[in-house]
Amino acid sequence: MQKMRTRTRLIRTGLAALLAVGGIVASQTLTAQAADNPYERGPAPTVSSIEAARGSYAVSQTTVSSLSVSGFGGGTIYYPTSTADGTFGAVAISPGYTAYQSSIAWLGPRLASQGFVVFTIDTNTTLDQPDSRGRQLLAALDYLTQQSSVRGRIDTGRLGVMGHSMGGGGTLEAAKSRPSLQAAIPLTGWNLDKSWPEIQTPTLVVGADGDTVAPVATHSEPFYGSLPSSLDKAYLELRGATHFTPNSSDTTIAKYSISWLKRFIDDDTRYEQFLCPLPSASPTIAEYRGNCPHTS
Repeated sequence: MQKMRTRTRLIRTGLAALLAVGGIVASQTLTAQAADNPYERGPAPTVSSIEAARGSYAVSQTTVSSLSVSGFGGGTIYYPTSTADGTFGAVAISPGYTAYQSSIAWLGPRLASQGFVVFTIDTNTTLDQPDSRGRQLLAALDYLTQQSSVRGRIDTGRLGVMGHSMGGGGTLEAAKSRPSLQAAIPLTGWNLDKSWPEIQTPTLVVGADGDTVAPVATHSEPFYGSLPSSLDKAYLELRGATHFTPNSSDTTIAKYSISWLKRFIDDDTRYEQFLCPLPSASPTIAEYRGNCPHTS
């Protein structure tokens, strides 16, 4: 009996030692992962946190007059108020045909509160075509990183573009012209060019099942299908949505845009869980396609 008790104690002691070692290894692994990615911003994400109307950062904003810039029509910069976490990635966002920055303004504070500097821009004229809007998005990023009052808050190597309608078409144009961009998200995009095999920027194409202005069959789906198969890419088709759904606060658009920007601008693999496995069809998602895993 005494031998059995002694053996049991030895087994328990051995297990405790193994668990302790395992805990140390796990802790060291997490520390190493954190050290490997200095760009993580904000707490560990949850479904609630990426669906929330605001993230963990307080947000400030500043207006940029069209008279003080060249190459685009001015706009509004939204940015995390605190500088305690260092620099942030940045995103420029273009409105669509005949529209002003007010049509996509909701994205400014929503994305900035998750840890980005966001520039919602006006275009030179409301009638500018996608190729022009693409150039203007890049001009806006250049101003943001080189001349703006918040340039010191931005990591110039972590930039992305978004846009609605012709601004979405311009997003593709910008990504084609500047392969160094880290993320692109066209929202119900419109462009006469349907083929984008040159793009090297991770791209999330967002379409709407009820879009009659830029129907997914002739815009978003061909855009997505033409992107290189080797590219990190995804196609989100909104259910019960129209061409103008991105002009109002939308939880589904925000949830997947935040996840995409975090994953590819910040290299934050904590957000991989919301993109892979591919989201299933739901009351707000008609279809979702992609080439998981992004971590490969």
